[in-house]
Amino acid sequence: MVVSTDSQKIEEVLSRSIDTIYPSKEEFQKLLESGKQLKIYVGIDPTATYVHLGHATNYIILKRLHTLGHKIIVLVGDFTAKIGDPSDKSAARRRLTDEDVQENLKTFKAQIGKILDFDDTKNPIEFKFNSEWLSKLNFEDVCDLASHFTVQRMLERDNFEKRIKENKPLYVHEFFYPLMQGYDSVAMDVDVELGGTDQTFNMLAGRTLLKDYKNKEKIVVTTTLLENPVTGEKLMSKSLGTGIGLDESPIDMFGKTMRLPDEAIIQVFIDCTYKSMGEIEKMKQELAFGANPRDLKMRLAHEIVKTYHGEEEAQKAEEYFINTFKNKETPDDIKELKPNSYNIVSVLVEAGFAVSTSEARRAISQGGVKLNDEKVESIDVNTKKGDVVQKGKRFFVKII
Repeated sequence: MVVSTDSQKIEEVLSRSIDTIYPSKEEFQKLLESGKQLKIYVGIDPTATYVHLGHATNYIILKRLHTLGHKIIVLVGDFTAKIGDPSDKSAARRRLTDEDVQENLKTFKAQIGKILDFDDTKNPIEFKFNSEWLSKLNFEDVCDLASHFTVQRMLERDNFEKRIKENKPLYVHEFFYPLMQGYDSVAMDVDVELGGTDQTFNMLAGRTLLKDYKNKEKIVVTTTLLENPVTGEKLMSKSLGTGIGLDESPIDMFGKTMRLPDEAIIQVFIDCTYKSMGEIEKMKQELAFGANPRDLKMRLAHEIVKTYHGEEEAQKAEEYFINTFKNKETPDDIKELKPNSYNIVSVLVEAGFAVSTSEARRAISQGGVKLNDEKVESIDVNTKKGDVVQKGKRFFVKII
C-alpha cells in the first residue's frame, strides 16, 4: 500500500480537532512523513444504541488517515462495556449484560460506515471486537497486567480522587478497565490510538503496556470533546442521553443541531464537518462582524444532515424547519392518526408525544399542547377528524 506524505493533509491531521499528542506532535509528524503504513485505531464501547457527533470527530480524523493510506481499525469494546469505563464518572457505571451489549451494537457498523468506507478493498478497514482476546485472559494474565501499575497511579485519575474525598464508593473492578483497554493495544500491536481527552488515562495505560510487553512506542492522540465553550458542559454524552445520533432522522438531526448553543457553532463546524479551515475562518469573521448566529447554524445543520443523509434530505429538512419554526407554519408532510379515543390526552399518548397519560396531562398543564394552533387549556378537550394537534415546537399529528 502506497502511503501519501502530502504535507498539507498531514498538517490537518496534526492540528484539526486535536488536543494533545503523546509523546509529542513532532514524533507523530515524523512517522506520518516517513511513508510507513501505521496501524491506527479508535475504540468505542456499545453503551448505547447510537453513535453520536462527538464520536464522529474521531472517525473523521480516521478517514483523513485512511485517505493517506494508513491501516485503520475500529474496535468495539464489547468486553470492556461489561466492566464500565469510569472516565469522567462521579459514580460506578451500571455493568451491562451480554444481551445489553448485543442489542446496542446492532447498527454500530452501519452508523460508523456513514463516515468510514468499510467496503474499501484496496486498504480494508477492520472492524474488531475486544472480546476476541480479553475473554481468553485467565486470572494469572490479569494479575500480570495489574503488576504493571501501582495503586497510586490509578488514583491519579481526578474522578477517583474526587470520589475518595467525597466518601463515594470506588470499586476494585473499575481499576480493571484501563488495564483491559490498555491490553487492546498489545493484542492488536498498534502504532497509534485516537480518543477524546476523557480517554487520556486509558490510552496512556496502553502506551505503558505496549512498552513493557513489546518494547514499542505508541502514539496517543487525544481529540477535542464537543463542549459548550462558555459553560464547559458536554454537548454529546451517551451516558447522559444527550447529543445528536448518527442514526437520527434528517428532520431530528437538523432540529437538534439548531438547538445547539450559538457559542458552539464554530467548534462543531471544525470537529464535525468537512468544511475547510479557510471556510470556517470566514464564518468566524462573519460572526465577529455581527452575522446572525441562527443563519450560520442553519448552514451547519444543513451540512451535518447532508453528510449523513445526502443533499436532497438536507434540503427537505431545512425546508421543514423553516416552515415549522422560522415561519411558524404547520408542516405539509404531517403524521396522521386515527386514535382509539379522541380525548386529547389519549391522542398525545397514541401519537407517541407522551409515554404516559400523566406525562400528557403535565404537557397540557404546562401550556405545551395546541389544537388547531390554539393552546389546550383542559385535559377534557376532545379532538375530531381534521384537527391538528401540536406538542412543543416539533411534533404535529393530524386526526383522521
